Amino acid sequence: MTDEAQQQVARLLDLLATLRDPKAGCPWDQVQSFDTIAPYTIEEAYEVADAIARSDTTSLPDELGDLLFQVVYHARMAEEAGAFNFADVARTITDKMIRRHPHVFPGASNTPQRLGWDEQKAAERRARSEIGTLAGVPAGLPALTRALKLTSRAGRVGFDWPDAPAVLDKLNEEIEELRAELPGADPDRLADELGDMLFVMANLARKLGLDPEACLRQANGKFTRRFNAVEQRLAATGLAPTDATLDEMEAHWVAVKRLE
Repeated sequence: MTDEAQQQVARLLDLLATLRDPKAGCPWDQVQSFDTIAPYTIEEAYEVADAIARSDTTSLPDELGDLLFQVVYHARMAEEAGAFNFADVARTITDKMIRRHPHVFPGASNTPQRLGWDEQKAAERRARSEIGTLAGVPAGLPALTRALKLTSRAGRVGFDWPDAPAVLDKLNEEIEELRAELPGADPDRLADELGDMLFVMANLARKLGLDPEACLRQANGKFTRRFNAVEQRLAATGLAPTDATLDEMEAHWVAVKRLE
């Protein structure tokens, strides 16, 4: 680490200490907790992913800084509680990465043989008494991402569909089960069946070698781009979406798709 990097990290740590100071700090920062800050941590991680997806290297340093701020924030609160501090966070991740790269750092692994990445992670989970194939998959992950990881873990021990066409067959089955619930429209049953359908979609993405979150982000971006174009086309005729009929908006939608 360069001298400048060390200085900036120290400056950031001092900043958090000042913000959290019980007497001279910021009233908002003083009352925050792990629970209240966690949603911001997730949001900042998504903003980093968004900047990367847009190849926006101009804003990426700022977004990464926001995410780093979250890490330092959690570490500061932990230090105040006497649990751990930022140095512990940095030491823990460094030691873990060294353990997981015995081919780069010979003699670093404590295991009798050099384990692969997944095997090393499994060994670490066992050391933390996290038992079971699905142990250690965070419940706080986005639902599609967690479904992807859960089914990937299950697939490693043989609990899996043979190929993507088999998953498509299962998807068709789940669609029909959802369709069967529509006449009664019981919210709990609909939620259950729709959840099954989304879970199978995550499996399908895995079988196709795709990230379902990335696929959905791409679809969201495409919808946003196309709907903005529809609004622009309507505005050119003096209409807002609330003034147009569904048929008019659909006609513009089809036209926008053709132009892409």
